[in-house]
Amino acid sequence: MVQLDFYGTLVAASLVLLLGRGLVTRIGFLRAYNIPEPVAGGLVVALALLVLRSFDVEVRFDTSLQTPLMLAFFATIGLSADFASLKKGGRVVGVFLLAVIGLLVVQNAMGIGLATALGLDPLMGLLTGSITLAGGHGTGAAWGATFSEKYGLASASELAMASATFGLVLGGLIGGPVASLLIKRTQVPGCIEQEKPRVPKGFEQPNKERSITPFSFIETLALIAVSLLAGSLLNGLLHGSAFELPTFVCVLFVGVVLRNGLSALGLYQVFEREVSVLGNVSLSLFLAIALMSLKLWDLASLALPIFIILAAQTLVMALFAIFVTFRVMGSNYDAAVLAAGHCGFGLGATPTAIANMQAVTQRYGPSQIAFLVVPMVGAFFIDIVNVIVIKLYLALPFFAAA
Repeated sequence: MVQLDFYGTLVAASLVLLLGRGLVTRIGFLRAYNIPEPVAGGLVVALALLVLRSFDVEVRFDTSLQTPLMLAFFATIGLSADFASLKKGGRVVGVFLLAVIGLLVVQNAMGIGLATALGLDPLMGLLTGSITLAGGHGTGAAWGATFSEKYGLASASELAMASATFGLVLGGLIGGPVASLLIKRTQVPGCIEQEKPRVPKGFEQPNKERSITPFSFIETLALIAVSLLAGSLLNGLLHGSAFELPTFVCVLFVGVVLRNGLSALGLYQVFEREVSVLGNVSLSLFLAIALMSLKLWDLASLALPIFIILAAQTLVMALFAIFVTFRVMGSNYDAAVLAAGHCGFGLGATPTAIANMQAVTQRYGPSQIAFLVVPMVGAFFIDIVNVIVIKLYLALPFFAAA
């Protein structure tokens, strides 16, 4: 076994990003279907590690940097959200949230229905529904433990981790192709491929240059650090209460308060250029570490019936994004970018959604509304509504009787 330490893992993650950029630049298929660079590079490395494992060689990474990078990314989302912009996107956020809730309901119905038809415990269907797909590894781990302890479902945690891994991979793979299909075949209005150079806002077009200064960079770094510290403390205070929220939501909330509180008091205006640079760096490194350290052999261990359910969930996600999300969001370019983002966190996680949208906007042009709506819904609202939907399903008669 080869164990890479903190520095070795950081070097590996950086090389994965460079590999991903090289692959997307040179392989037309990846570029045509807007596959995010961290996904392309990370999956190649994960597959290489899978091959090495067949020769009894296993490489392990120090993933201690993964959580801080994820939290830093969500802090930058909070610092990018000003109330004036949120007011403009209020109705759009509401409509998109309804589409998201619709998918949660469909995912659980699909999972339970297929599990029952295949002779499996309906709880397995629920676990391969919104718990692990929209919820990700964290939500999957929490509910997996609950299903094992309360309902006696064997290997629930292992199934949850494998399902969440499957979703993370597929969420990063289908978002770009879905957006490309919508843009090219429906000729949506607002698409401006190869537009003239402009100064991008927020997390749009991460490869565009942004003018920054060392001092303003340090100021923004300090704001992110404060968001991480205060968010972690807030999470500790809420732990075990009825208002308990994931740490990343608390960090995002603190970022929003900092951004708008300092602005309202006239003390400080957040520099969006620095926020976007630090956010994009955190996002890229987080995804690189997450994907290159995937244990793809966990997916290989999935029983065929579970694999069938997850494959069906992937197809449903793509169809839902094309025929529901795209249409209810206006059938325009912004709606196509939102559909790509929905694929990202509908199967995987919010960072995957942002990477999907960046891959699309890097090629076709900016979509400010998409980068306003998806982070807020994917990072803040989805965990709350997902818990409500899951508990409503668990209240159904055949679960209540278990």
